[in-house]
Order: sequence, then C-alpha cells, then structure tokens
Amino acid sequence: MSTNKKPKPEKSCLVCGRPFTWRKKWKKDWEQVKYCSKKCQSLRPKPQDNPA
Repeated sequence: MSTNKKPKPEKSCLVCGRPFTWRKKWKKDWEQVKYCSKKCQSLRPKPQDNPA
C-alpha cells in the first residue's frame, strides 16, 4: 500500500542558504517565511543607518 504524497514546497534560508521545506505551521504565511530557524532569524542582516 503506497501513499501518493505530493512534494512539499522548498525555500533557501536568506542567512545560511540551507534549504527548508514547508511546514503546517507556516500554512497561512508561507510567502513571508524567509529563515529556516529562529537562530537564523536573529542573525539576519540589520539595515544600515546611512545618514546623508
């Protein structure tokens, strides 16, 4: 008996570049997910203040 599972969407983390797949908890906001973990989210690049 085989199950026909569809492949889950995959993205690359903006910090470490590691690929990560869709999770049920991200169902409503998958388009906004950018980081694979809370650690990478805390290490994300900060916007630089460039006073002109």
